[in-house]
Amino acid sequence: MGSLNGDQGVTVDRHPAPGETLGATSMALRPGGKGANQAGAAARRGAATVMVGSVGRDAAADVATSLLADSGVDVTHVTAVDAPTGLAMVAVDRSGENTIVVVPGANGATGRDALLASATVVASAAVVVLQGEIPADGIAAAAGLASGRVLLNLAPVVPVDREVVLSADPLVVNEHEAALVLAQLDPGGVLPSEEADLVAALRALGVRSVVVTLGARGALVADRSDAVVAVPSPRVTAVDSSGAGDAFVGALAAGLAAGETLLDAARQAVRVGAFAVQGVGTQPSYPTLADTLPEVEAPDGDDGTTTTTGVDA
Repeated sequence: MGSLNGDQGVTVDRHPAPGETLGATSMALRPGGKGANQAGAAARRGAATVMVGSVGRDAAADVATSLLADSGVDVTHVTAVDAPTGLAMVAVDRSGENTIVVVPGANGATGRDALLASATVVASAAVVVLQGEIPADGIAAAAGLASGRVLLNLAPVVPVDREVVLSADPLVVNEHEAALVLAQLDPGGVLPSEEADLVAALRALGVRSVVVTLGARGALVADRSDAVVAVPSPRVTAVDSSGAGDAFVGALAAGLAAGETLLDAARQAVRVGAFAVQGVGTQPSYPTLADTLPEVEAPDGDDGTTTTTGVDA
């Protein structure tokens, strides 16, 4: 349950400074939105996936939904509303780094009422995937209705009830978002400077499981034990990092729905994310089960993970 956007992507040699005008080398309009991206990624990795969300009654809606059905996503719970389809303006520089400005548009309608209209499919899902690009009352209603596992990708970090965050299994955030969520759960508390300690602190506050994504460095995973496990990413040459985190989340959800452990699902998800950054755009760059994923290089006898304990929170 989440956002659907049209992504207006431009490529630039470098990102402009404030007040500066630069020329772009190319422009394209592609499907996007964190919810749609994650749904497409999950479906391409073999999960039976239903998308719950909202688009406008405009031409951009066709762009936003153009790849979902082809990827195997059930779009019968995507509703047309009287608002413009969400828009993301994405600039990618020559190193593959991006900046993104999002206009929510119709995604603002994916709140509690939208959830109630799709209550049966949400309640029956093995994994309910949520993000921060829809209204908080929609996130809360879906988390409360879910009978399966709630994967909360609180990106962007928006104010939600404490109970919603604590229901996440896992909470998936990047290192910057992890600090914001920790501050939301523990106002006035001391924020750890180390990433592993952020994970440990979130677990100490009652979050069931945590995954912190670290871009090219992979991810940190903490499940039911006190250990924080580092999962490295394959080394690849990035072309466009847009939507790589969504590819990770979709693959993670697909793994969990298939019965994998969180750690095993994360090991596969970092490879999916690494595959995605080698292509242009978001959904078009996501791998299917027929694609060969890049491998993580590890010393002989090493399973490619490192365990750390973190400090006491």
